[in-house]
Amino acid sequence: MADRLEKARLEKLEKIEQLGLDPWGQRFDGHISVAEAREKCPEESGVAGEVVRIAGRLMSRRKAGKLRFFDFKDWSGRIQLLFSRGDLAPETWELLSALDLGDLVGIDGKMKRTDSGEVSVFVTGVTVLCKSLALPPEKFHGAKDTEMLLRQRYIDLIYNEGVLEKMLKRTKIIRSIRDTLRGNKFVEAETPVLHAIAGGAAARPFTTHHNALDIQLYLRIALELHLKRLMVGGIERVYEMGRVFRNEGVDATHNPEFTMIEIYQAYGDYESMMELTEQIVCNAIREISDTMVLPWGEDKIDFTAPWPRKKYGDLFKEHAGVEMSDTAAVAEIARSLGIEVEGRHPDVIVNNVFEEKVEDSLVGPVFVIDYPASICPLTKRKTGQPEIAERFELFIKGMELANAYTELNDPRLQEELFRTQLDGLNDEDSMAKMDTEFIQALKVGMPPAGGLGIGIDRLVMLLTDSRSIREVIYFPLLRPEGAPTKEEKATTE
Repeated sequence: MADRLEKARLEKLEKIEQLGLDPWGQRFDGHISVAEAREKCPEESGVAGEVVRIAGRLMSRRKAGKLRFFDFKDWSGRIQLLFSRGDLAPETWELLSALDLGDLVGIDGKMKRTDSGEVSVFVTGVTVLCKSLALPPEKFHGAKDTEMLLRQRYIDLIYNEGVLEKMLKRTKIIRSIRDTLRGNKFVEAETPVLHAIAGGAAARPFTTHHNALDIQLYLRIALELHLKRLMVGGIERVYEMGRVFRNEGVDATHNPEFTMIEIYQAYGDYESMMELTEQIVCNAIREISDTMVLPWGEDKIDFTAPWPRKKYGDLFKEHAGVEMSDTAAVAEIARSLGIEVEGRHPDVIVNNVFEEKVEDSLVGPVFVIDYPASICPLTKRKTGQPEIAERFELFIKGMELANAYTELNDPRLQEELFRTQLDGLNDEDSMAKMDTEFIQALKVGMPPAGGLGIGIDRLVMLLTDSRSIREVIYFPLLRPEGAPTKEEKATTE
């Protein structure tokens, strides 16, 4: 059946060529978007409106006597095309028989509403822009083979309602973030993707090899340390939005390659970053919505600022039932949750318990502030409370969206904390080597500052009601087609 249909498409391609037309199209000037064309349609049925020119894809069709109706789509929306034999040149009417669903065409015509009130283009001319030789997915409006759609993302974008619109919202969100930062006098920088030392976060890096220098390099796991060097050099408000890479698991909120933005403001602190975070997110919402209350499945999220700020220690006591300083009680809770205790720093155990007992309850938006200092090696300590770090994480629906610090700029303390962190790390772990160049930069003098990191993919997830990070990344990482899973490999070895 499929072979027969594909052969029919090739025959139609030949017919287009026999009509003296180029089936692959040429430049098509003067067209407007479908959304713009719809705005030019008269409100009253039967009244001829403006002449328009549009370009897009044929999505569905039906016949009614001497009339032909097509559903037509571009990246701004859909519209109905109406072809009447009496309005078209004979060769144009003949061309219709050579067109298939999925073909890209240019349309000239007049805007008019049908008797039923449907906004339509009454077509007077057709230009072939690209013949589609592939069959559309069967019953495309219900295409649900997730694996196929992610491998052939273009099919998903064309045939699944809302997918293209969601990805265009992503573009608007990113543009809004840059506009907000530009309005606050931040400048954008580009820093290396290949690092000699994997630093700036606790994560396992991807490794690669540079042949000419014969050295091992790492794909960056964070943007932090190079941006701080730029602050040392005098760039007082700096940010970078870019891809980072972590050689870790894949799930609904993690992809090994993802987009982050990191932002640093000289002479600020983590309070400054909270204010900036609210501004960035709220401005992005205004770009895509008329309200600050957005859907989340059956629920809603109210992003109206200001957002509450809750201390890490208070939340821990509320949900775990003990003070985080009560080492024995925390260890007992950890064991009950299946968390490893032996040979591990008490604050690491506390954080593991926090992740299990607290995070899912953080509906948010809520800033969790003042973390245990020992798990924050790049963060300034709270004045008079050296055991507390001036750090916050923003949580929404149990998902960490942003992470920010009052940045540590004491090179002696930074070196000491790096050395403490290096103890017991495996060679393949991040930050398993001292970043001496960063310490040297701090010795030159870095201004007191606030720093902020936001996961762009997770932000887009939350603002577009998406349950998986794969929905908001054009091409998420997938196992090669037909490759066995880790479990399948294990059973055959």
